[in-house]
Formats: sequence, C-alpha cells, structure tokens
Amino acid sequence: MTVRGLAGCRLGRHSTRVLRNVLVGLSLVLLSPLLICIGLVVKFADGGPVLHIARRMGRYGKTFGLYKFRTMVVDAASVGPGVTGAGDPRVTRVGSFLRRTKLDELPQLVNVLRGEMELVGPRPEDPRYLGHYTRDQLRVLDVRPGITSPTSIAYADESQILVGQNWEEAYVRGVLPAKLDMELGALHERSFWEEMREVLRTLRALARRDE
Repeated sequence: MTVRGLAGCRLGRHSTRVLRNVLVGLSLVLLSPLLICIGLVVKFADGGPVLHIARRMGRYGKTFGLYKFRTMVVDAASVGPGVTGAGDPRVTRVGSFLRRTKLDELPQLVNVLRGEMELVGPRPEDPRYLGHYTRDQLRVLDVRPGITSPTSIAYADESQILVGQNWEEAYVRGVLPAKLDMELGALHERSFWEEMREVLRTLRALARRDE
C-alpha cells in the first residue's frame, strides 16, 4: 500500500487507540537514554525533584496529574501564578533550555499511555482558570487534552508575550481566550494519520525555531 493509501485508511476507534499506545510505548523505549540524561541534569542542577506533576483539567473537567520535567525552582507553584511570564525568576537555567526546546513535555507520553491525554488535542489548562471560560469555550473539555495542538505552535513563545508585572492578567484577558478560540476551531475527532501529520508539523516548527 502506498503512503497516500495509508493516509486515507480509516481505523476504528479501538484500533487507533491500540496503534497509538504501541507507538507511544516504542517512543518511550527509544527515548529512554535521552529521558535519563535530562533527569540527571535536572537532579544535579539543584538537587530537587526531577519531575513536576501539574494539576490540569482533562476530559469533562476531571483533573489529573500532568508529568513534566521540572523547569522551575522547588515549590514554584506555591509562590507565583499558574502561567510563566518573560523573565520569570522561578525558571531555572536548565529549565529555560528545556522549555525552549519543549523537551520538558516528553514525560507526557506517560499521560497518553494512562489514557489521560492524546498526542493531539487541546492543551490542558490549570483548573484555577476554569472560571474564565465562556459556556462555548467549555466544549474543549469534551475531548481529551493533547501533548500538541495548533496553539502549541502559535504560542510556542508564550512567555515572551507575557511581559510586565501583570502577566497573569494579560494571560487571562488576552492569551487564554485567543488560545481557546483556536482550540475550538480545531476541535474534531482525528484519525491516527491526521494525528501523525500534526505531530510532524509540530516537530518541524520546533526545528525551525532553532535554525
């Protein structure tokens, strides 16, 4: 079968889930040396935890623990807002690199295996901002969140937008509604092949940022 033929092949929902989990499992195995190296660097940088487990909203608003490599000082969530602005002093030197390259997001592959996330879907939001959603924007909670989405590319440098002392207010009033509107525009059930195309599109966008 040709590549074009594969791209047009529709899989059942169960088959799609199985195929995605196999792919994610293989990715974790292949990436394990990189994951271990990143973990060691984060640990030796300041002796704190390797992973940060962030409370996020999943499908139907159910909260779950989202896995990320820790990019901030220990207990950063208790001493600042749920978003990161430009020059946020809570971000560590190692964390700045991980955020720029999006390597801090790799542990979310485990969330996909656990059925809490998809590879592609609306980015999961901090529950503290739920009160700012309109009734229509709440529809993003009808599907599982994803590791990547159109907003991941459009707002890859989100922290550089949030400047000044009131960056959290800027996020709530400007960035959050714009992101939710973009997510709503892309809200549909994707085939496995559509998900793969979106993942590749994200990887290409990240590669271009470092050129």
